[in-house]
Amino acid sequence: MVNDPEVPPNLCFPGKEEVAKRVAEITGKKMAAVENMIAAVRCSRIEGNVQKGLSYIGDQTCEGANLAFGGPMACKFACIGFGDCARACPFDAITMENNFPRVDSVACVGCGTCVRACPKKIIELVPRSPRVWVPCSTQDPGKDVRQVCEAGCISCKMCVKVCPAKAVTMDQNRVVIDHKKCIEYGPECGEICVEKCPRNIFRYYRPDQKKISEIHASAA
Repeated sequence: MVNDPEVPPNLCFPGKEEVAKRVAEITGKKMAAVENMIAAVRCSRIEGNVQKGLSYIGDQTCEGANLAFGGPMACKFACIGFGDCARACPFDAITMENNFPRVDSVACVGCGTCVRACPKKIIELVPRSPRVWVPCSTQDPGKDVRQVCEAGCISCKMCVKVCPAKAVTMDQNRVVIDHKKCIEYGPECGEICVEKCPRNIFRYYRPDQKKISEIHASAA
């Protein structure tokens, strides 16, 4: 691996940029740009008061429950809550509170193990300093979302329409943010995507905070 030019020097996630630079020096490899990442759980099941749609009796793992009709939650894109991600994390950066994962922004090194462990694919890696995010992964039509979640994205596409940086798109009714475009555009837009979202699910990114009231309070 040391001599293989196809293996980049920045694969030590805990070491981050400092170790990547040192590895590049030792191996003589080119040092590409390194962006520190953090895991983000794109779900607001607790805040949205998502109820169970099915009774599940079986192996208490997200993977097992997901095999049974997509899990017990009324929203089929919601966190199941059995903690596969927390058990998989090699850095103990995820704890379960009320059967929901909380990411420790200090302990998380952005290795992506939790992303791979989640059968719902609702955990993703984002830059450590994104401006905004959407803690929802639904792909259902807005009418269906309203029936099961008080907070979820209804795919109105208002964020897509108002973003001057063209950093927001929709993929199968799911919001996708190009954080690079968003950050490069700068604060001139005033985070209009957050302002115009009718469900307040497009939010300022604040690690370790989940409730919309907490996020708006810290941004004020």
